[in-house]
Amino acid sequence: MSASLRRFIITRLLLTIPMVLILVTMIFFIMRILPGDPIRSQLGPRVSAEQADALRERLGLNRPLHVQYFDFLWDMVTFNFGNALTQGERPIRDELGERLPATIELTIPAIALTALIGIFSGAYAAKNRKKPVDYIIRLLSIAVYSIPVFFMGLLFQILFSVRIPIFPLAGRMDTLLLTTFDSRTNFYVLDAILSQNWPALGSALLHLVLPSLTLGLALTGVFVRLTRVNMIEMLQSDFITAGRARGIPENRLVYKHALRNTFIPILTLLGLQFAILLAGAVLTETTFSWPGVGRYLVERIQLRDYTAVQATIGVFAMFVAFVSLLMDIFYAFIDPRIRY
Repeated sequence: MSASLRRFIITRLLLTIPMVLILVTMIFFIMRILPGDPIRSQLGPRVSAEQADALRERLGLNRPLHVQYFDFLWDMVTFNFGNALTQGERPIRDELGERLPATIELTIPAIALTALIGIFSGAYAAKNRKKPVDYIIRLLSIAVYSIPVFFMGLLFQILFSVRIPIFPLAGRMDTLLLTTFDSRTNFYVLDAILSQNWPALGSALLHLVLPSLTLGLALTGVFVRLTRVNMIEMLQSDFITAGRARGIPENRLVYKHALRNTFIPILTLLGLQFAILLAGAVLTETTFSWPGVGRYLVERIQLRDYTAVQATIGVFAMFVAFVSLLMDIFYAFIDPRIRY
């Protein structure tokens, strides 16, 4: 590893720490400014003042604000998020351990679909620039990007679950299969493959189709535009002109040489969008009753559960920062110019 690359990695690590700190600090104080009382959300509106004060003291909500803040930061560093204020004060680590795999399992095929459709459609549009197919692809990408995620999900449910019952309406697996399914990692597809439970695998894959399609199509417009712009610029470069002069087939020039050289900004955005999809799958999970972290976060916000909301958003913040750091390091490996 060169000295410039080592210096770049250390600098990015140091810049990541205050970025995460600022975000979790904002969440900590915003949750306490908003109206509502998590104690009464848990015990009910008719709870006596003595019972509310006793629970508030036991949970540490009566301590000075700065003490709560530093305790919260220490919990984030040690990944000890404490107990949720609702749901019987269950450990938040256990709840996130159950729901985070569901969100990751939804996000991976969604980002793969986004990359497959967005990148190759953008490259094809650039190859046929100013032709009818180029305008059609651009119009479709704008239209898909403009449709709200929840509305697209509802359309898919009506079309392919109600009118044409091909795919399940909601959930992660058929109820009958779920009662006997042993999921050790909470990744249903992975657990079904490892246990060779092929009916469970088929059910899990069928339940993934509509929500992952909804989530993946929502971002294809971004990658179509990004790929098209970079490909147009690349197709006008000197080495592509020289390749045409030597008689290299156009498809090889477009999809092998030009597309490969446009992958740096595309992969950077792809990594960041993967992290954003994890945090932004709230509407999709709600529409399809998908038991992921996004849906869990909405439920905790509605119940004014300080600890659960703080922990969930803190995990999202650290994950986004980590993916951003990895993409910057990867970018520095393949393009030495950004190290300086």
